[in-house]
Amino acid sequence: MIRTAFLMVVLAAAPGAPADLLEDVSARTGITMTLRNYETQEKHQIETMPGGVAAFDFDNDGRVDLFFANGAAQPSLTKKKPEDCNRLYRNRGDGRFEDVTAKAGVCGEGYSVGVATADFDNDGFTDVFIAGVNRNILYRNRGDGTFDDATAKAGVANRGEWAVAAGWFDYNKDGRLDLFVVNYVKWDPAKEPFCGDAKAGYRSYCHPKFYVGLPNILYRNNGDGTFTDVSIDSGIGKHIGKGMGVAFADFDGNGPVDVVVANDTVPNFLFRNRGDGTFEETAFTAGVAMNDDGRALSSMGVDFRPMRGALPDLFITALSNETFPLYRNRDGKTFSDATYAAQIGKATMALSGWGAGIYDFDNDGRKDIFAACGDVQTNTEAYSSRKSRQRNLLLMAKADGTFQAREVGTPALHRGAAFADLDGDGRVDVVVTRLGEPPLVLRNAAGAGNHWIAFRLQGTQSNRDAIGAQVHLITTEGEQWNHVSTSVGYASSSEKEVRFGLGVKAQVKEVEIVWPSGARSRMDRPGVDRIHLVRE
Repeated sequence: MIRTAFLMVVLAAAPGAPADLLEDVSARTGITMTLRNYETQEKHQIETMPGGVAAFDFDNDGRVDLFFANGAAQPSLTKKKPEDCNRLYRNRGDGRFEDVTAKAGVCGEGYSVGVATADFDNDGFTDVFIAGVNRNILYRNRGDGTFDDATAKAGVANRGEWAVAAGWFDYNKDGRLDLFVVNYVKWDPAKEPFCGDAKAGYRSYCHPKFYVGLPNILYRNNGDGTFTDVSIDSGIGKHIGKGMGVAFADFDGNGPVDVVVANDTVPNFLFRNRGDGTFEETAFTAGVAMNDDGRALSSMGVDFRPMRGALPDLFITALSNETFPLYRNRDGKTFSDATYAAQIGKATMALSGWGAGIYDFDNDGRKDIFAACGDVQTNTEAYSSRKSRQRNLLLMAKADGTFQAREVGTPALHRGAAFADLDGDGRVDVVVTRLGEPPLVLRNAAGAGNHWIAFRLQGTQSNRDAIGAQVHLITTEGEQWNHVSTSVGYASSSEKEVRFGLGVKAQVKEVEIVWPSGARSRMDRPGVDRIHLVRE
């Protein structure tokens, strides 16, 4: 066990900003990029879908950096203008970020939507995968502040298809991270259907029913910089969906990591990992394909992690008039829809959600929920009493299992969200993308006086990032569970550290780590208010 000292900085709130749990410090970060979706009169479907954001330490200096996927001018969707580059911002450690896109070589090409980060080649440096329209990109981190475009060698370009999101996990437990790519629909700008009201003079983005869905892709990591498409052999590619988000967890507690795909207006997927290289789609039998009303929702973002016990629960964002469902894991086989019982239904009925994350924002020992909100339409006011631009939602967990809703930030067309401790104070901050605007950076000011503990795991037999590892915490106040995953929410990627809030009194008695390889590690009475680096 190695205890790591973490640099402490303060992201100052803007003068005059009201005190809140999450403070808007965007203006002071130096992040000036604009998320360019290039809205057209034709309302091309891709325009409402950007953009993902990733929080990760690309240069291993102990500070969390940020990567933003960006759009591109239509109709070519090939090369980017300089202002359309994907953006990499290096955390300077003083509350500000420096644009190092050009130096790093990650401007990219085409219309980018989502981003997924992890160390796929186990060399100690985090790599970047970009999901986009008609092309994907894999950047290998050279370790010197620059990246190499490894897409062609890796064989993961996905040419001609539209991918929205992706995620890394080790589905076959061989110690190498595999890649799951979430495809949306077949899209041709020349065949964009008309939706809206011509007489009233407005056009809108079309319902997904006007587009043909696509299967998702599973790429097996060969360990030599190349990947093999095992979608059909694994059973993943046999199911057609309209995927928006992906998350990973061992929902049945049998060891192998399972996959949830949030599908837009068609039933969600829950791929149960059989442990032999194949998956069984079990969303209907598990009770997460649709909500309790038997309705397939416009599922967008998803997070999949333990909230009140050892087994992972499931939270999904959706559109207004649908609610954002919370599914409680009952027994490792089935889930119950707890949306209204947890008081989430009423809080989310009028909102449209995208990015999502389950984290203990106030470090009180109970996991809360964040949802990035904004209507799918940019002209909702033309035909309804609702607003396109919405505030984000913070659902704070109460002791009785319900949540208290709080609005966060100013109204905008929010999309992706990434979660990480940006300033080293032990609290999870949030970065949210906004169509046509610079991103929203929210400094966590909640939970003053509460303690915390975090773990940065490093695999040896397992994948180096230890993605899929499970952490069990026993404290004087009870037990908590969490796991390692960077795939969180909508088209975005978050820090790989595993965090626990401890409240004012809790002391940690014991920690048990179950590694993806099956190995186990145990720690007795580790110190609190720090990050522990643990090697397998």
